[in-house]
Amino acid sequence: MTRQPPRPLKRLGQHFLVDPNIVRKIVAVAKIRPDETVLEIGPGRGSLTRSLCAAAKTVIAVEVDQQLVAYLEETFGDCRNLDLRAGDALKFSYESLPEGTVVVANLPYNVSTPLLFKLLDARERIDRMVLMLQTEVARRLVARPATADYGVLSVLTQRAAEVALAFQVSPSCFRPKPEVGSAVVSLVTRTPPSGGVADEGRFVRIVRAAFAHRRKTLANSLRDEGLPSDRVALALAEAGIEPGRRAETLTLTEFASLAKAWAGGEEPTAVADEL
Repeated sequence: MTRQPPRPLKRLGQHFLVDPNIVRKIVAVAKIRPDETVLEIGPGRGSLTRSLCAAAKTVIAVEVDQQLVAYLEETFGDCRNLDLRAGDALKFSYESLPEGTVVVANLPYNVSTPLLFKLLDARERIDRMVLMLQTEVARRLVARPATADYGVLSVLTQRAAEVALAFQVSPSCFRPKPEVGSAVVSLVTRTPPSGGVADEGRFVRIVRAAFAHRRKTLANSLRDEGLPSDRVALALAEAGIEPGRRAETLTLTEFASLAKAWAGGEEPTAVADEL
């Protein structure tokens, strides 16, 4: 007798996908080939897992909830290509993935941003991703310059991947229903990242400093993060960027130019963590 599926745990932010039509749409967006390895983060009760196993060579599923691990082991015993791993996805060794791995996941919304950055950091092992996210986060990922949603998360994600909003998902497609909307986003990784900046750490620090004070001009925001005014002025001039502009108006290319212009000068040390 198959055990009953465990109840969702609020502390883990669990909302299980129950709509088979959404599952079909996610798999269609992922365009999984029979020779590919898929990583699924947080398989939950397995509504997406079986379809992934049917499409891929191997499915590595990482689940932190021990009750769900036991349930999946029993329920998916017939899926010989399922590699179920009990553990925290935030501690998973993404560098151990086979090259060309496809990530398909309904990310836990309470840790979606740190998980996304771990995946982007491992983009040399990952070909593409199809992720279910909170609508607010999805909009920020795909946001264009000079829009309200455009910020640090937009710039850093778009530098590392080509991002597109695939479709919206209603709260009624989950049990329990979340209080927020959801959306599926596709990301095709860029290796090397866009912009040609050799020092990725410098790029990140420049972007964070620029957005640290959104209502201020770019020059003032960088200065208020402790960067020398004369160095800021020199880098902006070299990059061809007007100091009176605000961070949200800069394109990815302009941020890359600014980071390159800073090369050889004092390292930016932004403390802001605006995502």
